[in-house]
Amino acid sequence: MSAPLLLPYLAPWDWQQFQQHFALRLLPGVEHLAVDRYSRSLRLGGVEGWFSVRPLTEQPALELTCSERLQPYRRLLVEKVRKMFDLDADPRAIAEHFAADPLLGPRVAANPGLRLPAAFDPFEQAVRAIVGQQVTVKAAVTITRRLLERLDEPLADGPPGLSVLFPTPRAIAEDPLERIGMPLKRVQALRRLAAAVAEGALGLHVEDGAEALVRRLRELPGIGPWTAEYIALRGFGAADAFPAGDLGLLKAPLWGATGISAKALAARAEAWRPWRAYAAVHIWQDYATSRTPEARTSGTL
Repeated sequence: MSAPLLLPYLAPWDWQQFQQHFALRLLPGVEHLAVDRYSRSLRLGGVEGWFSVRPLTEQPALELTCSERLQPYRRLLVEKVRKMFDLDADPRAIAEHFAADPLLGPRVAANPGLRLPAAFDPFEQAVRAIVGQQVTVKAAVTITRRLLERLDEPLADGPPGLSVLFPTPRAIAEDPLERIGMPLKRVQALRRLAAAVAEGALGLHVEDGAEALVRRLRELPGIGPWTAEYIALRGFGAADAFPAGDLGLLKAPLWGATGISAKALAARAEAWRPWRAYAAVHIWQDYATSRTPEARTSGTL
């Protein structure tokens, strides 16, 4: 194990938000979650390994440790973990941006520590997004666990709780994926995405902007606006991504009993640029804390 690294951030930052986010979506073996620690397996620079983070109580920082074999890639690892936990956000600037909005302003002010949880591996998030189309988070996690069991890729020398790696794009593309609990069209969409990534036909990055990524994703059959925007938001932490058709965003209590239409929400969200994703986080929070227990495990909270 490497010597710990400190990853500072601008307070406030809410560990409980991330703990709850990962608890709802946890993939045992790939991820391990404790009250004050999150760990996961990974591939980086062609090397397999793991990392672990815990929030410090005595200063605004996360403590990062990783497997020795990842030492040559520490700079890249730090960059990805900072993005994953949104450690570079400025909560004061975000609060000021939304302050004039009569509905979001008070909610952002009341929860200034909310950040934008993102995935460590964008391809993994893309898989999760496709699997999660039109099903609850709980159902999507169950299906993804079946995928892990089917394509069993063990992690060598992992710490307790980390025993497998998320499947590679090629492994998913080459497996028929029958009987894992998904409709055929969704299976086909997942395998097409994996094949496009494996073959280099799909640039799964935001180097040319999140909107360009959304356009590339939507060219694939079976990937619509919600899926593409959600991949940009959760897969890359794109600050202005906004899945306007998301059920949780449309039915959040702040819109009243009748909710809001996707068209009206998209129009209203124009005023939230370039930080629409943070608006989504606060609206999802409103939906999660004000609805039934079933609602808290549905959609993409």
